[in-house]
Amino acid sequence: MSLLEVADLRGGYGAADEVVRGAGLTVGAGEIVALIGPNGAGKSTLLKLVAGLLRPRAGRVRFKDREIAGLTAPDISRLGLSFVPQERNVFGTMTVAENLEMGGFLDRAETHHRMEGLYTRFPMLADKRRAAARTLSGGQRQILAMAMALMNAPLLLLLDEPTAGLSPRAAEELFGTIVSLNQGGVAILMVEQNALEALAVSARAYVLVQGRAERQGEAAELASDPTVRDLFLGGSAPPMLSQNRGDLR
Repeated sequence: MSLLEVADLRGGYGAADEVVRGAGLTVGAGEIVALIGPNGAGKSTLLKLVAGLLRPRAGRVRFKDREIAGLTAPDISRLGLSFVPQERNVFGTMTVAENLEMGGFLDRAETHHRMEGLYTRFPMLADKRRAAARTLSGGQRQILAMAMALMNAPLLLLLDEPTAGLSPRAAEELFGTIVSLNQGGVAILMVEQNALEALAVSARAYVLVQGRAERQGEAAELASDPTVRDLFLGGSAPPMLSQNRGDLR
């Protein structure tokens, strides 16, 4: 049984602005699934519809075999689904510790315990716990943003362009962190323009075009498909990624 099931999903940002037009996908427990496609295809909008930040106009979104379409974002988070946006995903003037406390607002009783666990997982956050988030590097801010989402102990993490704006080295290290989180039991649905790297760490993938999933399959098969490579991946072969990477210290 799938952890997340999306079927015939439609929605956008206004009454006449339907960006997602009948999209469907599934994510199994413990999977990494990539969502790739051209700019404007509706990838980020789809994540926001699933996470409750936008209200779907039609379609079905089931999480843990429960219909969640139309629920508020906090209610969806309480069920075990966390969303990390591409931008404005940390509070720049607040310290690392304060950001983590904000991330745990839905379950205050577990805040201290989960913060300590994240400091152990990400020593960089422990070292910089009193530093303002705005002083972190781009990769470090992304780690903090993901750690904030982990404060709710999610079963599924939605990542919107996690490597956007990062250097190639920082992006590679961040992908390693994503793999590590997944190996710890967190399923991940990831929108990513760096499609080759995303496919290299994913089990399956969907190619979204004009609000619909036009192609789907095993990530390795899509990465080697000449049509997919030419249209969306620049025509090159996927890189080999190490499964043992640092945590952007």
